[in-house]
Amino acid sequence: MTDPIADYLTRVRNAIKAQHRVVEIPASNLKKEITKILFEKGYILNYKFIEEGPRGSIKIALKYNPVDKVNAIKKLIRISTPGLRKYVGYKDMPRVLNGLGVAILSTSKGVMTDKEARDLKIGGEVLCYVY
Repeated sequence: MTDPIADYLTRVRNAIKAQHRVVEIPASNLKKEITKILFEKGYILNYKFIEEGPRGSIKIALKYNPVDKVNAIKKLIRISTPGLRKYVGYKDMPRVLNGLGVAILSTSKGVMTDKEARDLKIGGEVLCYVY
């Protein structure tokens, strides 16, 4: 697999389209940090790290509206790819849907949202947009 983050996002996207309640994804430290951000921002219901085998896995409980079964995540878009990395400074930080969405960045201080990076005045690699 050449792009594990794209695989992570695709698995979540496919689970949403199939209206699954839970999706299981192979774990890595970067994927764990992205999952924590999605939980903190309210895009997923819950998550659990399973430490089995050499790597382990992540179980993510997806969040749906109980009335009309619409998922909390509308779009997951991969921005920086292995073939074309996208780096931004804190002054050029992207605003997803004019602040309604979240851009997830990998910075020198760890994985964080665009708002946190702007507050700390640090730039980094834009991994994905979530809204």
